Amino acid sequence: MVKYWLAAGAAALSLSVSATAAFAQTTTVPGEQVGLAIGAPLPEGVYGINTFTYRSPDGPDLTSTDTAVNIPVLVWSTPWKVLGARVELAIAPPTVFTFSRAPGGRDTSINVGTFVGGIFAWDLGNNIGVSYLSGVYLNELNAGRGGGLPILASNTYRQGFAISYTGDGWNVTANLTYNFYDTPARFSGRNGIPGFYGSQFPTDALNLDLTATKKFGKFEIGAIGYGTANLPNRSQLAFGAPCNGNFASCGTVVGSGGGRFALGGLVGYDFGKFSVQAWVARDVATSARQISPITGLATDRRAYSTEGWFRVVAPLYTVAAAPEPAPVPLVRKY
Repeated sequence: MVKYWLAAGAAALSLSVSATAAFAQTTTVPGEQVGLAIGAPLPEGVYGINTFTYRSPDGPDLTSTDTAVNIPVLVWSTPWKVLGARVELAIAPPTVFTFSRAPGGRDTSINVGTFVGGIFAWDLGNNIGVSYLSGVYLNELNAGRGGGLPILASNTYRQGFAISYTGDGWNVTANLTYNFYDTPARFSGRNGIPGFYGSQFPTDALNLDLTATKKFGKFEIGAIGYGTANLPNRSQLAFGAPCNGNFASCGTVVGSGGGRFALGGLVGYDFGKFSVQAWVARDVATSARQISPITGLATDRRAYSTEGWFRVVAPLYTVAAAPEPAPVPLVRKY
């Protein structure tokens, strides 16, 4: 069971969407992959994974908003291999929630772009595994009702590279995730953000998730860290083009510059049929700034955040290991 739920991280994928600019411009939420051996091949079978996070930023209640993301994932670790790598397929429909602290502020929920993708995971021996992930968040399906989230005007394409060590009860994993977008992108639709909102140019993003935990019987404990940084957008030069008197042609560069990094601790328990993990992390560096409740503008004071996470991993179907052949008696003739 330990190998199952650790290796399930190879398909947990960080299948989630950020709800505020404080996450930096990343569709993949930083930290959603920690605690999982992303690089290790997942044993053949079908797995259910659900990860929930709640994020509370520092700052005046009049201008701060708490956010939450729930990510249910269905993973099929296939019997097929390509160049020695286990092929794993996954689908996930994340949901984002916002909770305003201002009196009379609105709480919202948005079902964002469903993720579809796959992983190639190699077992290199000596308890070391590496994986490559490729997939897409189908954000454009929500472009007409995106609630103002710029990333929902564009599909997000994702690449991921991970390495894991899982020997002697350890899970030491480093995972790098790269997001890039269809740009320029636009909102459309009668019931959502109209076309005059203008073209969107979300910047690319790079996430790093780190895990170092140890199993003690059914318990697990360890340290985690994660962060994100914005990268220059390949189409950003288009923002400098003249508007020609048309507001819609000006466009908006979203998430340019900035990032954050958080550190925390993780605990887990293996119940046999399923396993759970929980962790808490706090920003140690961030480019986000608190918003003044008087002027509505960013101040010089940094807006650090605290995040709590909870995950359940349940193998829904696994292929039983082939029984070892019975020993054949040795018959000798003299």
